[in-house]
Amino acid sequence: MIPIDDSPIVRDGKSLILAMDHGLEHGPVDFEEVPEKLDPATVFETATHDAVSAMAVQKGIAEGYYPSYEDDVNLLLKLNGTSNLWMGEPDSAVNCSVDYAAELGADALGFTVYGGSNHEIEMVEEFRDAQEKGREYDLPMVMWSYPRGQGLKNDTKPSTISYATRLALELGADIAKVKYPGSPEAMAHAVDCAGDMKVIMSGGSKTSDYEFLSQVEAVIDAGAKGLAVGRNVWQREDPTRLLDALEKVIYEEATADAALEATE
Repeated sequence: MIPIDDSPIVRDGKSLILAMDHGLEHGPVDFEEVPEKLDPATVFETATHDAVSAMAVQKGIAEGYYPSYEDDVNLLLKLNGTSNLWMGEPDSAVNCSVDYAAELGADALGFTVYGGSNHEIEMVEEFRDAQEKGREYDLPMVMWSYPRGQGLKNDTKPSTISYATRLALELGADIAKVKYPGSPEAMAHAVDCAGDMKVIMSGGSKTSDYEFLSQVEAVIDAGAKGLAVGRNVWQREDPTRLLDALEKVIYEEATADAALEATE
């Protein structure tokens, strides 16, 4: 692993990554509640918040919008991704090379691996090439470690999430992004399985402010080092208020109650 704590995508040992790869992965449906967020510039503006350590986007968004924000936002370039129109066994097309990500000014790389998919071997080999090439540019690698496939009945089972963090460690990721396994105890075990590698939680679908912040609080208490979040921030009417609260929970390790009270 490279010295990830020296990376601009890490602040005080932790990360809050604002993700907006949803347009590719899910399609426009994720923007129906907030159609103005179809314009990536509105989400880049949100990413200028001090709490956000990086913004994760696909190549086309980086090409079109990042140059206007390069002084205020750290870029995490997602190298692969597949539309929700794809109906086969979980797989993810490689859409951007590491060389081009570096040319665009990326501060870090992102790559999805679906452990357990019938395409796992191919995806791991693609990850290998990207991870090793990224080392030449000193670009840390964040793995979206999402066990998924016809053989997996429950992709958030504690043992599955622990396997996801260990898989990321074994394959050379610097940070593993995983789903919440349902309890602080299960999250703590997943963190233990990752050794010295950082583990962050995937934000998931939009929930209430308190429910979401309480889950983040539990994840931080379990030893995880932050969050990669999209819809739970930019789908809100006031994303700045939630980012103010997340800053307190993640970096100051405040409780959800205290964070909400401080941002009222």
